[in-house]
Amino acid sequence: MRLPGLFLTINLLILPFLAAGATVDSLDIPSAAMKKKLRAAVILPASYQTPAKSKSTYPVLYLLHGGYGHFNDWLNQTPDKTLLQRLADQYNLLIVMPEGEVFSYYLDSPVLKDSQFETYLTKDVIDKIDNTYRTVRTNKGRVITGLSMGGYGALYLATRHPDLYCAAGSMSGALNLDMDSWKLPPDAAKNIKLEFAKILGPIEQSPDHYASFSVINLADRMKTNGLTLIFDCGVDDFLIEPNRELHRRLVFNQTPHDYSERPGGHSWDYWGNSLPNHVLFFNKVLKANGSTAQ
Repeated sequence: MRLPGLFLTINLLILPFLAAGATVDSLDIPSAAMKKKLRAAVILPASYQTPAKSKSTYPVLYLLHGGYGHFNDWLNQTPDKTLLQRLADQYNLLIVMPEGEVFSYYLDSPVLKDSQFETYLTKDVIDKIDNTYRTVRTNKGRVITGLSMGGYGALYLATRHPDLYCAAGSMSGALNLDMDSWKLPPDAAKNIKLEFAKILGPIEQSPDHYASFSVINLADRMKTNGLTLIFDCGVDDFLIEPNRELHRRLVFNQTPHDYSERPGGHSWDYWGNSLPNHVLFFNKVLKANGSTAQ
């Protein structure tokens, strides 16, 4: 019997598949406006640590979580727990998942002084990431997307800050904040309405806040900015109508964008299938910008 030789052969065959892949880093990012530290996760592709890439700069995907969630949701909730690491390795990009708390909507609340997440994401987070890692430090190397509240946040932030991002996306985005077209049971709608009142004030008293912060009302600004856009929603999702409305408005004002509807609802199964399409889309934009890791 030649078992030792057999085991050696098997080990040599297996070792390449056990080679180190992308790694997950984490760090605290302080907010000057909110006077607190918030956690973020960062996925570094395997190539980032190699001597051959020691002087390379990398594009960054900012990936936002949804309402009632936290920064590590994309790592913990996707059905395929290796999805993000594989995407980081496949496309040689950093994936940054910042904290957005349970219901910030990634905006600067006119009501709550300790909920200033637009300022946090566009200043504190980007500065910290660019000063910690070897990144492409211009908008040509930054893209942003997210799910639900995070989909809203990605389109809202990128539209208001085209100097920071070259492309933006949304998966099942909550794109209008007045909730008129949300298909939710009355109790769920009531609870979410109360959460919005905490950051924007009651809609009956502050209708202008809800209109000015709603992404569907930013369609003309998206056209002016010329931002590259991708967004999608499941046909069974309770947020399908606001996504269709943004699509209609962008078609009407002739803003180029990639919009799709696919089977599925407001679920991690849907978002796990959607994210690779977004990253592929972003990779083409980054390549056109000359911002892929060399």
